[in-house]
Amino acid sequence: MSKSELLEELNFKEEVYEEALNQYLKTGYPMPFKRYRLNWESPNLSVEESYFWTLNYVSRDIAYHNVHKTIDTFSASENSAFFGVSQQRIGLQQDKVSQFLATTGKMVKEIFQLVRELRIIDERLTYYRESIGVDKNGNPLAGGPKESAEITLKGIWIDMVEGGAKNPSSVYGMAREVAFTSLPDLFFSTHPKKSAEVDDYVERTRGGFNRKVREVLKRKLKTFLIWKENTYKELKTRKGFTLKYLRQHYTIIKMYMTWVKPYLRHIRRLTLDEEKAMSPDMVAAFEGSMVEVEFLAAKEPIGIYHPCLLCSFLFRTRPSMSFQQEGYQRGPVHVGRLEINFRGYAWTEEQIENFKKFRDKENFELMKSISGSLAEAIDAMGDELEEYLEEAEGKEKEKKEKKEEEKPSGLSRLKSEFLGPPKPKKPKKPKINKIKDKSNYDKAKSTAKAELFLAYKNFKKAHSMVTW
Repeated sequence: MSKSELLEELNFKEEVYEEALNQYLKTGYPMPFKRYRLNWESPNLSVEESYFWTLNYVSRDIAYHNVHKTIDTFSASENSAFFGVSQQRIGLQQDKVSQFLATTGKMVKEIFQLVRELRIIDERLTYYRESIGVDKNGNPLAGGPKESAEITLKGIWIDMVEGGAKNPSSVYGMAREVAFTSLPDLFFSTHPKKSAEVDDYVERTRGGFNRKVREVLKRKLKTFLIWKENTYKELKTRKGFTLKYLRQHYTIIKMYMTWVKPYLRHIRRLTLDEEKAMSPDMVAAFEGSMVEVEFLAAKEPIGIYHPCLLCSFLFRTRPSMSFQQEGYQRGPVHVGRLEINFRGYAWTEEQIENFKKFRDKENFELMKSISGSLAEAIDAMGDELEEYLEEAEGKEKEKKEKKEEEKPSGLSRLKSEFLGPPKPKKPKKPKINKIKDKSNYDKAKSTAKAELFLAYKNFKKAHSMVTW
């Protein structure tokens, strides 16, 4: 999206000014009520001094305390010393980012496996709980123990522990090989609660069968119930450990994402501006660079309108690498040509935020795309991930009756942690007295206009330029 389209989307009218006689150009800035431009070229000009003088004057001397830096970009010719130093620094940052993102990707993959493992454990635990007649929280089930769950566990035990019908000593194998034809029916229809009760329960309920059948039935039931009791404890312990491991993985992923954000921000700021690199002012064979810095300063509001000054600095410079004895480090000092633009506005809080959004939309959005892809990966796991995380934290979900459309998404909390909290609904705008509103706008405009001229005039005075 072009700058003109972005400005139009945010309800700004684009500035058009006369560059030369009958030559009108669009600047890509909102239309100011007043603008001053200053071009200054000197072989010994230090751009840092000009920027900080303006910043200190605007923010302290004329009390525009609310200052936002909106642009901070640079570009350097490929054969300049500045280019080599900046590329070394950006390479170190990129190595760190690639390590963090590779580790994060690996851990996200492991989270998929952990969620799948917990889902399988929960499925098995459901059989155990229903067979003893309790729910997930340990409360008694309506209707008591479920016979179907007990039969399912017995089938799993025969298949996994005894080896199924192929093993001659299994329940099915003995029915086929040793002619204990009634054993499977007895085994699946006899349900003592504990392993210690097997002998009494079988003698009491199956006393009509011969002794050998009862002996084999007792042996099979005893083995099954001991296996059931021990594996139930083992599964609960394993689930607790896996939940803690899942929570640890999730916390580490959040930690890595917190660590990687500053590196991505640094890379964005160290990355050369391609638009400036293609400028005719930049020649690859020359020792040159271009730097652009901009800040928006706002004063306390008059009514709802803030007097605002927008100061833009464009440096076409020759970086000179100076050696500092303290710390034994080299750093570039920029000398050359400076263009400063002072623009005045009377903006509401909403318009200030819209201008910041305008600059943000032009900036690098890699962190947003990474966080978005991570949130999408988490979303693919379903609501189980959040349920397991809440279980790991020892939280119980609140059960409230809500309409389906009002019910929040199961992953709203997870997405907010990676993508930031959802945008609050805009409050209804209060009714404004148009006459009073117009008066406040004129006062804010008059204040900004007078102080904009003072900033321009005093800058020229402080730097020994012709003034009036």
